[in-house]
Amino acid sequence: MFSQQPAEFQLKETSPSLGGEKIVGGRRVAGEKAGAFDLVEKMEYLFVRVVKARELPAKDITGGLNPYVEVRNGNFKGTTKHFEKNHNPEWNHVFAIAKDRLQATSVEVMLKDKAFVADDLVGLVRFDLNEVPTRVPPDSPLAPEWYRLEDKKGEKVKGELMLAVWYGTQADEAFAYATHSDATPAVDAQILNSYVRAKVYHAPRLWYVRVNIIEAHEIFASNKSRIPEVLCKARIGSQMMKTKAIQSRMPIFQWNEEFMFVAAEPFEEQLVLSVEDRIGPSKEEVIAHVHIPLTSVDKRVDDRNIRPKWFNLKKPVVVDMDQLKEDKFSSKVHVRICLDGGYHVLDEATQYSSDLRPSAKPLWKPPIGVLELGILTADGLHPTKTREGKGACDSYCVAKYGHKWVRTRTVVDNLSPRFNEQYTWDVYDHATVLTVGVFDNCQLGEKSFSSNGNKDTKIGKVRIRLSTLETARIYTNSYPLLVLHNSGVKKMGELHLAIRFSVTSMLNTMYIYSKPLLPKMHYARPLTLLQQETLRHQAVQLVAARLGRMEPPLRKEVVEYMSDVQSHLWSMRRSRANIYRLMSVFSGLVAVGRWFGQPPHMNTKISNVEQVHPDELDEEFDVFPTSRSPETVVAIVAGFYVMRHPRLRRKMPSPFANFFRRLPARTDSLL
Repeated sequence: MFSQQPAEFQLKETSPSLGGEKIVGGRRVAGEKAGAFDLVEKMEYLFVRVVKARELPAKDITGGLNPYVEVRNGNFKGTTKHFEKNHNPEWNHVFAIAKDRLQATSVEVMLKDKAFVADDLVGLVRFDLNEVPTRVPPDSPLAPEWYRLEDKKGEKVKGELMLAVWYGTQADEAFAYATHSDATPAVDAQILNSYVRAKVYHAPRLWYVRVNIIEAHEIFASNKSRIPEVLCKARIGSQMMKTKAIQSRMPIFQWNEEFMFVAAEPFEEQLVLSVEDRIGPSKEEVIAHVHIPLTSVDKRVDDRNIRPKWFNLKKPVVVDMDQLKEDKFSSKVHVRICLDGGYHVLDEATQYSSDLRPSAKPLWKPPIGVLELGILTADGLHPTKTREGKGACDSYCVAKYGHKWVRTRTVVDNLSPRFNEQYTWDVYDHATVLTVGVFDNCQLGEKSFSSNGNKDTKIGKVRIRLSTLETARIYTNSYPLLVLHNSGVKKMGELHLAIRFSVTSMLNTMYIYSKPLLPKMHYARPLTLLQQETLRHQAVQLVAARLGRMEPPLRKEVVEYMSDVQSHLWSMRRSRANIYRLMSVFSGLVAVGRWFGQPPHMNTKISNVEQVHPDELDEEFDVFPTSRSPETVVAIVAGFYVMRHPRLRRKMPSPFANFFRRLPARTDSLL
């Protein structure tokens, strides 16, 4: 049922030169010695580090200079921020100019005075590129030195600049925080610092919070003329659950209902329990409430019982229009609360999970290997917006595995960007998936127009299941970036990646095949499917909120796309795809069914009499009961084992079932 897809949608194996060595068939061909960045193509840069200035001349008797530095080579121009009235400014700003984009034999570092109309030149330092030294890590950083300023005629003027200029590669420590030539001049300096540079993000560790609301005592509604209809609401941040409303003439209300929430370390939100009286349809009045810090909640890693606790409730009393006074009284609520560390909090689609470890660190096993990813290039990207009347794309990549997210630098206005950035992750379970996405950066100001507003546009993503990778082999492939639109599937370009998965012990890796896919608590106290999907949605929103607070922020639409937030939604297309998968699995049985449509006839090939073994004939013509010694009938025993009573079965799946569930499936190929 799975026909060959068009050639433009197929994976293409490539043979790039990584770390100075050619890669052919996943193996290195001898070349120059590879360094630490051996999964990317070497890119050479001219680095210019502007540290500070001193002894600058006074502008006039009324005030000082507003100094800034401009670095220029051919058409490239990069500037630092300017300081107001400062004769000894410090910038510590690094510029990285790609060597293949150098357009002159010298680089000029000019110190200028920021003015309202036209900026004035204070002085400059000129470097001959043939005299610039080369730095190769792990050499120590090049020491900056003071240079005397000159005018355009080469005569000395007052003032000095501390500078360092050298040739290096993307392995240089300055590469990550430098201003790159492929990001200017389309982007101003402030936006450049906030949204363009490469970053590594660590998502927060998530926990399930189990709240069992048992009962509340001494609950008195404000309206004494009616029987109160009381419920209890539990809220953590934007997550809110509530019990059913019950009526009672006594001030005691019992619910005994259990709810699950998601919380992230560090625990900033509090658990808020609010006892309320339903006074009308969709209208409740707060009787009393309590705030419980999650830092004070008990943690558990198994299914042991947690003792419930009584919490005093506080009753809000409105004194006047400007002030809300809280009055303590004897109302109490009886609840059982715990942080369940034995679960893995699902924040992505189960079949595409990149991490399966439980929340509690004491349950973590040592890593079994290392995953290395080289993000090389993207080719043939479709324009996603217009800039100055032409199609443009400001692309960057995001890779997610486990708690670690990485974001490459943004390459501005280039439909075939070269990233050549390398990242590493520890691997704890190889039945996991690495996800790499490509996006268009729409946060670069008003010089461009995107139909997607200010949201970053998705270009496509790639999934790689680690269990399909041969250990220590370097996979270099060009992956088509496919996106499904309402008009059909569309290829948005290709992403060139280099991947290597190395294991520390092959024996430990094979042993994991016999272990359950998820932690024990998922089998000892399983969550319902509705709970899993609800909690997964909350987990994704929580991760997106935390990553959105970092600088530069990893935007919500990026996190949701990488986490497959809509994978649980039903669609006719996905249903048909799954039906076709099942039909391909059972196609053999379908073929057997066709045999019944033919007239019966003796067939020696089907009967297997052409190459029959003498022992088989001896067994077939043996008398009943047998004249040979009796043997154990394995099939009957196996049948009794399979059909055994559920009480005789274990909660944990068998090693055979674990092995089967860890095998790769065609779901990895579904859009």
